[in-house]
Parts: sequence; C-alpha cells; structure tokens
Amino acid sequence: MIKAVIFDMDGLMLDTEVLLNRFWRQASSDLGFEMKPYHPLAIRSMSRRYAVGYLKRELGESFDYQAVRAHRIELMNAYIDEHGLTKKKGLDELLDYLHSSGIKPAVCTATDTERTKRYLSDVGVLDKFDELICGNMVKIGKPAPYIYINACEKLGLPPEECMALEDSPNGVISAAVAGLNVVMVPDQTEPSDDIRPLLYGCCGSLDKVIDLLKKEG
Repeated sequence: MIKAVIFDMDGLMLDTEVLLNRFWRQASSDLGFEMKPYHPLAIRSMSRRYAVGYLKRELGESFDYQAVRAHRIELMNAYIDEHGLTKKKGLDELLDYLHSSGIKPAVCTATDTERTKRYLSDVGVLDKFDELICGNMVKIGKPAPYIYINACEKLGLPPEECMALEDSPNGVISAAVAGLNVVMVPDQTEPSDDIRPLLYGCCGSLDKVIDLLKKEG
C-alpha cells in the first residue's frame, strides 16, 4: 500500500520547465554561448555537479555555468514577478485526495529551499506538504538516488511504500534507483524506451494519479 506520495516541483506541479528552457537559452545567449533547446531539457532536475560537466562538454570548457545560471535566475524571477506562476492540471485535486485518504504528501526537488517555499507559497500549496526535501539539502542530487532516500527517511517509510511523481528522466532515474514506485507525468518530453521499464505508471495529468492510488488501495 502507498503511504506517501512525493512530488517533484518544476514541470510536475508548476508549469516552469518551459520558462527554464526559455531563460537558460536567453541567459546563455546574453553571455555569448549558443544553447540549443535540447540542452535545458537534458538538465531537467539535474543537480549542479552533473549539469556543469554536461554543459561544458556540450558548449565548451569556457561555459560559465555560475554566471549563466545567475543571469537565468534574474531573468526568470523578473518574468514570474510580472506574470506569476501557473499550477499544473490536477494538482489541487490530487492533494485533496491525499489528505482525505491519509496519504502523506512531500516534495523532492532539485530547486533550493528558498525558491521552493516561495514558489509553492505563491500558488497556495506550501502548507499542504508534510516534508520538503530540496536540492541544497543533499551533497549529490538527481539523478543520484540520495535525495529520495533522504525523503523516505524523513517520512519514516520504506521506499516501496512511497510513490514518486516525476516529469523528467533524471528525476525518474533518481526515484527508481532509490526503490520508489515511480509515476511519470510528462511535461516537455514523453518517456523514452529506456525510461519506461523504470515506471510504475505514466499519467497525462496529476489528477489521473488518483486512479492509480485507488487501485493500490
């Protein structure tokens, strides 16, 4: 039986991956690097230690990850301040179901604690989660499994009693290696042939996860 559902944030709960793609590319261009659309897709949910190496291999050793990332955050914050954030379809329905069913909801995101709290507060769901496990809380982030192992420990549950919801391959790998039941809710890309075997399920929107949980119950 599933006793906890652990949510990724960007692209899963919030429609921010499209903004991350846009502003990674703009920030790179502003600083003299040509980032292609597939580059931000490749680093979705990926911790800095992995993303730096990937982008340097793709864009050259001179790629200044720290400067580009700082500029990307500046651009994205300005956009969000003006336009706000959009919740993904079915988030409220799923959270309501979890609370009514006694299933613990938690967050497991590569984003740092400050921005995670700000984003979730902005869309009115911060207080609906039992635990927040953020990228700055672990030394090695996704796709390594440690952030999900940490999440299960904080919840006091074994991985097999937890469901992870992810929209990206890096997140799926992290949760699967940690031993959780992984459900992908695709955002920018559908699951590839090498990702599908890792999945407990695949849903078109968050409210569809309710059906999977009802089957478990």
